[in-house]
Amino acid sequence: MTGHAGTAPEAGALPGPLVGVEWLAGRLALPWMVVLDASVGAHRATGRCVPGALRFDIDGAMSDPAVPLPHTMPGAEQFTAGMRALGVDGGDTVVVYDTAGIYSAARAWWMLRAMGFDRVAVLDGGLPAWEAAGLPVEYREPGTAKLGTAERAGDFTARPRPGMFAGADDVAEALGDARSAVLDARSRERYAGSAPEPRPGLRGGHMPGSVNLPFGEIQRDGLMLPADELRAAFTASAGSRERLVVSCGSGVTACVLALGAELAGYRDVFVYDGSWGEWGLPSDRPVVTGPNPAGDDGA
Repeated sequence: MTGHAGTAPEAGALPGPLVGVEWLAGRLALPWMVVLDASVGAHRATGRCVPGALRFDIDGAMSDPAVPLPHTMPGAEQFTAGMRALGVDGGDTVVVYDTAGIYSAARAWWMLRAMGFDRVAVLDGGLPAWEAAGLPVEYREPGTAKLGTAERAGDFTARPRPGMFAGADDVAEALGDARSAVLDARSRERYAGSAPEPRPGLRGGHMPGSVNLPFGEIQRDGLMLPADELRAAFTASAGSRERLVVSCGSGVTACVLALGAELAGYRDVFVYDGSWGEWGLPSDRPVVTGPNPAGDDGA
């Protein structure tokens, strides 16, 4: 695969899975740089965006329409078509962000990596950090499906990488595995079952044996915590277990935990794609209520 004209393989090298706003601002106009807005739900309503950003539509084109669960990972053919429509080439470098800070951008990052594309990073702090730095924004009609239109189709080709997503049976197995930790990124109230689920028809509570680590607790002032603090937060939740399965409401903010785990040095991480949107459905899959077990508060 080749990228846009003039792209050299080393030109788009990333410093890691997370980049700062100044790093992106200095490269925004380069031909191999692609910026994608991966905002979801109400977070799409803002009319502001990073200049030149295109919509990575997790609510629509970048989810599998054949699956009744929200935000399900699409197959390789659909993903390839979606990325080509955005003008992305195999040699490009992609930075993803969202308008909430770090909320759904990590989902796009994880999806791209699951499709064999590693030249992707999340913008630390997202659009709020970009604006706080006084960097320019563009204004578009709020809620539009596309923030912009690619000038041409890209040559991106998905090459699925197995083992990055877990199914419900994998999660059930992990819950009984002493080497694995299942981490739930939802709020403490939803985890405990004391707050209703935002999606109708779901049971309240959590998987027995899972541990609550709300995704917002691995951030400070809208930015990801430093690596040593991330490791401490995960150790407080997972103990010495290095195999992590992360879950949330619909597989979106679980990826914030996956990003934090990557930054903290974990290399055996799986995202439960169905998350509570699947597990919480009426079924014989076990659900319990209440906070984290005593002595394991997920801090």
